[in-house]
Order: sequence, then C-alpha cells, then structure tokens
Amino acid sequence: MRWDEHDVPRQDGRTFVVTGASAGLGLENARALAAAGATVVMATRDEAKTVAAAERIRRAVPSARLDHVPLDLAELASVRAAATMVRDRYPVLDVVIANAGLMATPLRRTVDGFELQLAVNHLGHAALIAQLLPSMEAAVDPRVVVVSSEMHRIGRIDLDDPHFERRRYQRWLAYGQTKLANLLYVRELQRRLDATDRDVVVAAAHPGYARTELQTKGPALQGGLSGLVNRTFSATANTLFAQPARTGALPQLYAATAPDVPRGSYWGPSSGVRGAPAPASPSRAAQDGEVAGALFELTERLTGVLHPASR
Repeated sequence: MRWDEHDVPRQDGRTFVVTGASAGLGLENARALAAAGATVVMATRDEAKTVAAAERIRRAVPSARLDHVPLDLAELASVRAAATMVRDRYPVLDVVIANAGLMATPLRRTVDGFELQLAVNHLGHAALIAQLLPSMEAAVDPRVVVVSSEMHRIGRIDLDDPHFERRRYQRWLAYGQTKLANLLYVRELQRRLDATDRDVVVAAAHPGYARTELQTKGPALQGGLSGLVNRTFSATANTLFAQPARTGALPQLYAATAPDVPRGSYWGPSSGVRGAPAPASPSRAAQDGEVAGALFELTERLTGVLHPASR
C-alpha cells in the first residue's frame, strides 16, 4: 500500500490534540494535520520550543490553525490543568494523538512518585485521554491514537512493582514495559468503549526507526561520560540508519485520519522499520486480555482518574 501525508483526507472543522508536538513525530503530525485543514492543539511542556515549532509549521502552512496548551505528562496536576483547558476551549474534540514520550532514561521519580518513563509514556497519557473522552462524544468519527514501539516486545508488565521500587531498574526494560502498557491500554480502552456503545476508534501506531530526539534525549540524561557516549552513538545511528521523522509519523497519521481504521488496530511501517503504513502485529503479551484489564484498573487507581467507560 502506498500512502503518505498527501493522502490525509481533508480535516476542515476537526480538532486534534497532539502531545509532544514541538519536535519529531509530533511536529510532523501537527504540520500534516494543519495542512489538511485541522485545528491542532499542541500539548507540550516547553513553551519557547513550541512557539518555534509553530512558526516552522506556519512557514510551511500559512493557513495553519494552531493552539498551545501547556502539558507536563510527568505531573498529574499539569495533566488535569491541560485537560480542563482543552475542554473549556473546545467543547467538541475529534482526535487525541498520544505521541509524547521518553526512552531509556536513568531511574527518576516524578512528583507523584511514579517511575518517570511509565509516568510520561503511559500514566499521564491515560489520565489525559480519560479526561478528554467526554468532549469526544459529540464528534463525528472520534479517535484516540496511542504511539507505541516495537520495543514493546521486550516489555513485561509487573503489576506488583510497576515503578521499580523493589526490582532492579533497567532502563530499556522499563521503556519496554511502557510501550507494552500502551498496547494493552489501547486493547482494554477499546473493549470498554465498545461495551458501552461509545463510537470511538482507539488505535496504536509505531514509527519503526525514525530520526527524532527520542533516541538522544533519554541517554543524555545519564550525564557524564556514559551519557555522552550513548548520546553520540544514538545520534550517529540516527544519521546512518533511521528514516526521517516525516516518514515515521505516517502510521499515526494513518490511524488518526484514514477511512475505516479498525477498532483496536496497530499500525507501523510496511517493513517494520521503514515504509508506508501497514497493519502491525502486536506481541502475544500485548494481546493478553486479563493483564490488559488489570493494568487498566491499576492505571485508574494510580492516576485517580476514571475513564467514562469505567463508570
């Protein structure tokens, strides 16, 4: 299948929230959606960086309709404030693209006591989506797209110790846990929405190997010589082997806009690493309905936020 951003259907009158829209895949999503006529709410942490990203988009798309909502996914208070701001500005919301993420960071705890990668990649996004779903009920063809990774295949969900408080922390396994959590969350959220007859498509996507800040930002947080070496190695590998972020963003754009995207589906590059969007196959662990349900309930307990489908 050949499909690129020029195949994105017109999105006039539709409103999208894109997290992490100031760089990488999120920036490419925002630019392509703005070019298709959508209003794009850039939900990001760094305001100055977002202003620069918005200017970059407007140079390419002078008619772009862009908004900014401050969002730090590592703080539940920030997530609540962002969700309130979006609901107040946009009573009807069409699509949420949960794109922002961290990869392979050293062990850090958030202000809420969560392991940093789990907080940003999964818990913060789940809390945001839960609070935005009521605004999607009046939309036509509402969708939620959660960005995962093929690194979910190394992940294991530890429901008893999700924050590595007792087990030894391994940054790549922690990342894999969050990406597996993304797919399990998509599965369970779609199941619960379907059970309550809510007409929302929930899908997942992965970018293959795309050239973004993700590969360098996490290793850089290690500091010292090891941080420098890992950052340099990642930057070199990006240059030599990764596809452009514009191409890596296509699977999530497809999941967010293409007609007749199946509920609960998973999308990635056709080769698994690069190429046009195509259906992807989740691991067996990502299809475990029992774990998906338990993780969903744990997520609601940890964040203190119930999804409309849970009520």
